[in-house]
Amino acid sequence: MHHVFLGIGGNLGNKQDNLTKVLLIIENKLGAIVKKSSVYETPPWGFDAEENFWNIVVQIKTELAPEELLLSIKTIEKGFGRKPRKENYTSREMDIDILYYDNMVVDTEQLKIPHPHIPERLFVLVPLVEIAPGFSHPVLKKSSVRLLENCKDASKITRIEL
Repeated sequence: MHHVFLGIGGNLGNKQDNLTKVLLIIENKLGAIVKKSSVYETPPWGFDAEENFWNIVVQIKTELAPEELLLSIKTIEKGFGRKPRKENYTSREMDIDILYYDNMVVDTEQLKIPHPHIPERLFVLVPLVEIAPGFSHPVLKKSSVRLLENCKDASKITRIEL
């Protein structure tokens, strides 16, 4: 079994329902959810949009290889109406990123693990610190807490009570 951290978020549709649905799908298609962060509301990162995002980080146990996991995630996102993107960032009902896969480093055209933007994003680091404060980035060799301390993202991040 492999331990994987996923960053999950969206800013379109019924965000609470979408998160509930995607977590059930993840359990059924990808693997058991071991830990789940609180939900955080954040502004869009890298583009302008009218709606803020709701984000969480989950840790799952999976038997899927990294490439199989990516294909399954793309299928899940497509089920939420996500289309292959031509521009960098857009609003969406559901986005799922592989943040970490064990302590593996993957660098292919289709897949980069660890996710290259982890150190730059509060919407990833705050929920990651909540569930895995001591997890060490396999390339940077810094814990989630240390990455958060060094993050320059000044976005407002608000924990949502559901």
